Amino acid sequence: PGGKKLETLKYAKVAVEASVSRRKAECCILGTTSLLYHCLEKGVSVAFVLRDVGVLLIEGSRVQTRFYLDFLEKVTGERIQDRSTLKALQQLDMVVSQAVPIASLSFTGHVIIFPK
Repeated sequence: PGGKKLETLKYAKVAVEASVSRRKAECCILGTTSLLYHCLEKGVSVAFVLRDVGVLLIEGSRVQTRFYLDFLEKVTGERIQDRSTLKALQQLDMVVSQAVPIASLSFTGHVIIFPK
């Protein structure tokens, strides 16, 4: 619908980028998507830790991304030193520390964390 084309995932290309065999890349991708499907189907909260970016948290129908401060600074091209700016970002639940336990970001405190 809408003229959108689906592309087949190129396992060989992923394997080369990850420095693993094609079979291992395919098994990891299929295992991850299968686990994600079952978690979402059963309403289990999941969190994707996006290296050097932040955390994508999915709880029921609620999806939220929280960014690491250093990532936001890279995107804006300047240091966020102003306390009022940092406080506003925290109040908007946009910023998360890399030291914060991922489970503490969820309402229930129970979350499946990807990748593991």
